[in-house]
Amino acid sequence: MDNNFAELSRLVREKGLLERQYRYYAFKIISTLVLLSLGIFLLLTIHHFGLKLLIAVYLAFVYVQVSFVGHDVAHHQVFKLSKYNDFLGLFFGSFLLGVSRGYWTDKHNTHHRQPNRIDADPDIEYPIFAFSEEQALSKRGVQRFMVKYQAFFFLPLWLFEGIVIRGASILYLITHKVKYRLIDALLIATHLIGYTVLIFSLLPTGQAFLFILIHQALFGFYLSSVFAPNHKGMPLNEKDTKIDFIHEQVLTARNVKAHPLTDYWYGGLNYQIEHHLFPTTARNKLGELQKIVRSYCQEHDIHYYETGMVQSYKEIIVFLHGVSAVVRKSHSAP
Repeated sequence: MDNNFAELSRLVREKGLLERQYRYYAFKIISTLVLLSLGIFLLLTIHHFGLKLLIAVYLAFVYVQVSFVGHDVAHHQVFKLSKYNDFLGLFFGSFLLGVSRGYWTDKHNTHHRQPNRIDADPDIEYPIFAFSEEQALSKRGVQRFMVKYQAFFFLPLWLFEGIVIRGASILYLITHKVKYRLIDALLIATHLIGYTVLIFSLLPTGQAFLFILIHQALFGFYLSSVFAPNHKGMPLNEKDTKIDFIHEQVLTARNVKAHPLTDYWYGGLNYQIEHHLFPTTARNKLGELQKIVRSYCQEHDIHYYETGMVQSYKEIIVFLHGVSAVVRKSHSAP
């Protein structure tokens, strides 16, 4: 542990910000399950198709709230014992969302260890996106075409994230040995089968497909909109770059300005810098943690970046367009 982080960690512990928040998470878990139960109840009792499509929109919102709980337990924010966090992660992730707990935990922990490191961070390794000129020039065929205009494809492709993450989950379970692998797979299968049977038993085939399309597309779009501002468009590091922990975590992350509505909409992930420095900190303590971290960074001349919600997306799109310029120039060269 570097001296900078040791000092910061001491300040945070003295404020009690790493202590478990059992009451908060009891409320958060119960309220999230109530939101989900309400959506299912409305789906079962309302028969007007137009209103059912509104329920699809509502459930897309609720699914992301469910994913926030899954994210928090993956970081062991709720319980001291790992097995309890694991079981809750299996319930909220694998069963309620159909997204593998094992896949998400492994991928996300790798990202936390090496944020924005080229050839190391899975969150900047995509076949159809490039986050450096080297990545852009390495693409071929359809991938190169997508990268060439990636700034235009970026937002529309968010609509497919729900499908992509489930497909990646299943493939990961097939190709990797993960903790609770069999249970993970069975819970995903239960979700996918139960979800499909429920929707098609309530709606004619065409309407069922439309409901699923709207629900899953909006779920993917909302989920992507939460995670995209965190690091996209922020400084990159080479895989073998030597940098201390606190500088790597702070310099590669972007915060979205805090507000009660913003905090709820992002599930606390708008405090991305604080979350990366202290990932086990409960969601309801991130605001207090920010005051300490921001002040510490200012005192030690560590660049701490925070911006508005809309501006964060503008920055990402401008960054992606700038990276892909090298491909557009190479195509136009004589």
